[in-house]
Amino acid sequence: MKSRMCLINYKLLPAMKNPNPSLLRTTRIRSEWKPIPIPHRSLQQPRGEDLDYVNVAHSHLLHSDWPQLDKLSPNFNSFRVNHILLNLQKDYSLSLNFYKWIQLRNPSLLTLETTSIILHILTNNRKFVSAESVLKNIISSCQLPKLFDSIIYSYRMCDSSPRVFDALFKMYAQMKQFRNATDTFCRMKEYGFYPTIESCNLFLSSLLSFNRAGIVVSFYKELKRCRIVVNVFTLNMLINAYCQLGKLEYAHQVFDEMHDLGFNPLVSSYNTLISAYVNQGLLMTGIKLKVQMGKNGISPNVITYNTLIHGFCNEGKLPDAYKVFNEMKIMNVAPNTVTYNTMISGYCKLGKTEKGTQIFEEMMRHGIKADILTYNALLLGLCNVGKTRKAAYLVQELDKKKLVPNASTFAALIRGQCVQKNPDRAFQLYKSMIKSGCRPNSDTIKMMMSSFLKNDDFDGAFCVFKEMLERPVGPSSVILSELCREFSQVWKDRLVVSLLKEVDVGCLALEHFEKVKSIIYHSNANAEIIHQDV
Repeated sequence: MKSRMCLINYKLLPAMKNPNPSLLRTTRIRSEWKPIPIPHRSLQQPRGEDLDYVNVAHSHLLHSDWPQLDKLSPNFNSFRVNHILLNLQKDYSLSLNFYKWIQLRNPSLLTLETTSIILHILTNNRKFVSAESVLKNIISSCQLPKLFDSIIYSYRMCDSSPRVFDALFKMYAQMKQFRNATDTFCRMKEYGFYPTIESCNLFLSSLLSFNRAGIVVSFYKELKRCRIVVNVFTLNMLINAYCQLGKLEYAHQVFDEMHDLGFNPLVSSYNTLISAYVNQGLLMTGIKLKVQMGKNGISPNVITYNTLIHGFCNEGKLPDAYKVFNEMKIMNVAPNTVTYNTMISGYCKLGKTEKGTQIFEEMMRHGIKADILTYNALLLGLCNVGKTRKAAYLVQELDKKKLVPNASTFAALIRGQCVQKNPDRAFQLYKSMIKSGCRPNSDTIKMMMSSFLKNDDFDGAFCVFKEMLERPVGPSSVILSELCREFSQVWKDRLVVSLLKEVDVGCLALEHFEKVKSIIYHSNANAEIIHQDV
């Protein structure tokens, strides 16, 4: 049955452009429309042999006589199974055991109607975890319209409750099947059913995890239209959605109206806003919010401080970052690995490796576990200033701590050798990087080639390029162009010819290949020779 009312246009997901000032008030009345009557379908009553069979099987189940039930199993059919379940519906545990027994013995007997009956039984008895387990198995193999129809048609027969549809909506939300969750909500509403706010919050949370902030705002508006009572977690997610959309004024408006609705903002409410302002570079607004937290009796946590420290470090304001770092310790908020990593990285990026090392040593004294990001930050700081020996000692520490080097680790070490004008060592590190399964980025490759070229080692640069050609993902046309230009500018015509001959035209787009030849032609006085050779 097609929905008469559509909750969200899924292809067009507009965020609220001009939200009403009374956005969060619950004065709006539900649209005046009458729900569709719940259809009533009943199973044909068993007679004769079917009735005897159902009664005998029911008796064996009540007495937990499974061996006797095994003897009857060859004569089971879907009709009989459904009636046995209906007879057992007051005993959810026995019903579920029988359902699982059939599932093991002869799963073909479990029709969609059978599954709907067990769902009604479980949700009626508030056994939602078991109901979710049943739903997980059926959702992957059954389309929503058929499943929903089967549940609604057996609803009255099982004297069910709206929680069966809430369980369905919640499961689609958990499985990130947003379209099906939305359609379920629409169809529920047609029959006058609404999901719980907990299930709605789960849907909102799932949407946010996939950056669907526009749908979050639209769905929230629908909740208000339906007069579903929201809670502080709903409002938190609305604030988060507005922050994702970059609409901080609307996010702050929701935050300010929390009190009017009888809610006190949580520490997560403040943290969401602080993070949004910090990401926009409005660090002082973030600091003011932290002060406001204290005035309202809410203690900032490690996430609050980490967010502010990260913001100051990103802007190179290390004294301010260190001030916040000290404050959190005074307030008995223990810095964690993220805190220390942010501080170490901030100092090392600006070449203040001694201060970064001091913070690292403090981290070790306090028993905070260092991870690969900690060492990468230190390595990059040391290698940026050419302190490759100290970097080598740190690399030895990685083995002791059983930390696996990643692409950033190798990139830092390669940079250190290039700074020291040791491109050959950098190339050896590059080979080790490839062997370890790490993939270098274009900046690492350009830096290594540039180091060879600055040392007038054109053969070395050519070796790097040849090695790149052997990789599954070959060099980009940009790298090829730059290398050709460098060779041409120093009159290394024969190297350019060799370079172009090494290139498999099939690995590069034809227009890129032609562009490279054009670059060489215009940058080299002897381009005529190259053009003829190529």
